[in-house]
Amino acid sequence: MRAAVVIPVKSFTMAKGRLADTLTPSQREDLARTCAETVIRAASPLPTYVVCSDDAVATWATSLGAHVVHCSTPGLDVAVTAGREAIAALGFDHIIVAHADLPLAEELGHVAREGIVTMVTDRHSDGTNVLSFPIASPFTTAYGPGSLDNHIRTAESCGLVYAIIEDASLALDLDTADDLSELERRRKDTP
Repeated sequence: MRAAVVIPVKSFTMAKGRLADTLTPSQREDLARTCAETVIRAASPLPTYVVCSDDAVATWATSLGAHVVHCSTPGLDVAVTAGREAIAALGFDHIIVAHADLPLAEELGHVAREGIVTMVTDRHSDGTNVLSFPIASPFTTAYGPGSLDNHIRTAESCGLVYAIIEDASLALDLDTADDLSELERRRKDTP
């Protein structure tokens, strides 16, 4: 199995808009960049591809040793498709898709399991923070509200075996003020 990690990354200046009532624009930008750096580090030693439309993000990703896939059409599913096509053309046969807002990410390689779809749920068991699947499979992503159930249904409709992984280091993504409070609580609880 030849796996690569695909990380869609929005412009840092536009990221984390749902936290506008909680954080200043510069705080949101710093948070987005710091989280994305954490996810890129967690992807190591696997080849990592950042999908973006922003030149500053592309320069940043390259400086961290990631490859860049340019995708000018907005949307998470579109970005994943662009990343999937790029890594398939390079001979990879398995994709790991990781959100860029996972502040506690430590490792991603364990998510890839040959021949099956794996999903790492968010802490609410609603979203899919990390997703992995064979590139040649008919599986397609279905991000948005309830993406975990969407991905389960998609795997089942394709006749694919799937597994749900619970991983505390990958379960926290940062979308709301409550997520920020949870991050602060977890950091205080860590020795």
